[in-house]
Amino acid sequence: MDAPNIQYETQDFSEILRKDNRFDPRAYDFMLQVIGEASESAKGHVTGHELLDWFRDFALDAYGPLAYTVLTDWGVHTCEDVGDIVFNLYNAKRIGKTDSDSPADFIGGFDFREEFLGPYEA
Repeated sequence: MDAPNIQYETQDFSEILRKDNRFDPRAYDFMLQVIGEASESAKGHVTGHELLDWFRDFALDAYGPLAYTVLTDWGVHTCEDVGDIVFNLYNAKRIGKTDSDSPADFIGGFDFREEFLGPYEA
């Protein structure tokens, strides 16, 4: 996978941020791009677990050894945070979901430190 061409703060997330200001607007832009790439590749819906894999790979491709720093700077520390971003986007009617999609799909996906820092430790 080639490093993605990422654009930030192209959308207004003020209605989401008024309800939940834990995450930087760039985290929402990034997640929308991840969802777009994953959905296009899958030619449709992706599960929470699949989305976490895409999120991890997209972040590593985009930021390499800085992925952990960038994500935590945006307030994203866990897979559960990724799920909260996804469901904030859904609640703001920015994305859709199926009846079986749940925030629980993102619980315990992977350890951020291990996945984003581990590949670069000597």
